[in-house]
Amino acid sequence: MIEAHTREWWRATLALCLGSFTVFINLYAPQPLLPSLRQTFGVSTLAVSLIMSVATLSLAASLLVFGTLSDAVGRRIIMRVTLVITTLLTLVISVAPNFESLLLLRVLQGFVLGGLPAVAIAWMGDEFDKRALMMAVALYISANTLGGIGGRIMGGFAAEQGNWQTSFLVVGLVSVVCVAVFWRLLPAARHFQPAPFRLGPALAAIRGHLRNPLLLGAYGLGGLAFMIFINQYSYITFRLSDAPYGLGTQWLGMIFLTYLGGTFGSVVSGRVAQRLPQPVCMMIGVAIFMLGTLVTLSPALWLILLGLTINAFGFFFAHSMASSWVGRHANAARGSASALYLVFYYSGASLGGLYLEPFWQLGAWQGVALGSWIVLAVTFCLAFWLQRRERAAHAGSTVVQE
Repeated sequence: MIEAHTREWWRATLALCLGSFTVFINLYAPQPLLPSLRQTFGVSTLAVSLIMSVATLSLAASLLVFGTLSDAVGRRIIMRVTLVITTLLTLVISVAPNFESLLLLRVLQGFVLGGLPAVAIAWMGDEFDKRALMMAVALYISANTLGGIGGRIMGGFAAEQGNWQTSFLVVGLVSVVCVAVFWRLLPAARHFQPAPFRLGPALAAIRGHLRNPLLLGAYGLGGLAFMIFINQYSYITFRLSDAPYGLGTQWLGMIFLTYLGGTFGSVVSGRVAQRLPQPVCMMIGVAIFMLGTLVTLSPALWLILLGLTINAFGFFFAHSMASSWVGRHANAARGSASALYLVFYYSGASLGGLYLEPFWQLGAWQGVALGSWIVLAVTFCLAFWLQRRERAAHAGSTVVQE
């Protein structure tokens, strides 16, 4: 097994971080371009938001496919092939002739983007010892955040200097370099044991997870919270591109630096969880998210950015607790249990535009804030319900022991 801080550990960890960075710059680069693309193609806010929604939906659909397939054919080959196809599709998108072809290419790209997230941590689990795994996963998740920030800033800046095609071209060329380095650095698997795919046991494991109320609560919380979080950023670009702000794509990309609040929130949540039950931490995160949404109602740009930073802190605080909760409460097949969490997570992201669009049409950003509060109240109740269930289960186990 690969040990922490060895040369091989650094090579593998850097490769996986670069792979993760590549996935998320490609997934999120179009987000600051939405107001510009709406004008270019003459479509509605709902239609243009599909550029993000169809990609996250097809990504969600691919997770269980690639996760299961990797057990049979290997993880490295899936990561390599899907990253190459992702890069090629980004370059093809840069010359898409119309809005319909752009959407179709994003559907295909979203599906292959799921290849690395579905199997990267499993690859680490196969090859790293326990300490090396924990340290590598922390760096890998940081790369997820940096990819999301970097893709949006890169996409917005490139579009400001050229046009939307320039944005995809730049992201595609950066991806070529990242994938070449990934291909070079990632070592061959030494401890992977292929297992024949068996549909029956795989479906049985998924049914078992979906019948576990402690898992369903976390799935619902993660999916609903991400549905609001990621789509608030889409609608805030529409708000800030219009008067009185009039921000161009370069500055719209910069607002995603507020994501760094989420990086801090993830770190802090681990420390708080050592003192408080995880569902209580989820409730705290959702409450902070609700507070940040309230702050964004201010007309002052600096308060809007502060509110988005608070939102990111609260969301990632709750999300990190919900995802680790799944690992703790899955009775078996923890890999598919975690994959299901990501399916709900990205499915929520894809549905957020459909949910928030009527609120945007009725009340602009104030309407989006109201719609957000309704869903966040539901997620708060889910966290409270999980706390009640865990407390009841703990009380029952104490009675049995006595």
